[in-house]
Amino acid sequence: MADRIARAMVVTAHPDDSEFGAGGTVAKLVKDGCEVTYVVVTNGNKGSSDRSMTPERLAAIRADEQRNAARTLGVARVELLGYPDGEVEDTRDLRRDVSRQIRKWRPDLLICQNPNRTYNLGPEFEPHKVKHVYVMQWQNPQLVVDITDVIDVKLRALACHASQFSDVAALQERVRQRAAELGKAKDYAYAECFDHIVMG
Repeated sequence: MADRIARAMVVTAHPDDSEFGAGGTVAKLVKDGCEVTYVVVTNGNKGSSDRSMTPERLAAIRADEQRNAARTLGVARVELLGYPDGEVEDTRDLRRDVSRQIRKWRPDLLICQNPNRTYNLGPEFEPHKVKHVYVMQWQNPQLVVDITDVIDVKLRALACHASQFSDVAALQERVRQRAAELGKAKDYAYAECFDHIVMG
């Protein structure tokens, strides 16, 4: 993160994906004065083991959890596109909706999920005013970000997604262990990893 990044955008499939994949990096960007926008494609309406939970009620809970997690990290805004969970396809509408957010908020840095590793969002993101793209990556990453000074903020943000986890403390310990593993290669106590694309 050598270049000054004034505005960043994180585009993910579900509420909580941003915190899992890049919560520490987001906290670090915010700490450095960057304005961060989240764009969440689905409403998360199918991610519950509670048989009494309705999709509508869960979508509202997930939206609140995502806003609370973003607030915990200092994210400026959360744009919820509202696509039904599990039904996202690579369509013109989806590409248009994501591209519209990129044009609206004009990020210097775009952080997204690896479509071959996690959830396939499909769209080819237009590099409108984007200087860098960080693609969440755990195997052979090009960029390892030291999140040691913000690991606790990341864990607090993940705890905001309580509807998704029966044991938040156990989850936080697993995330802490994984971040420690990712940091070993660079002698960081905790890290997140990405492929780094510099846009010409």
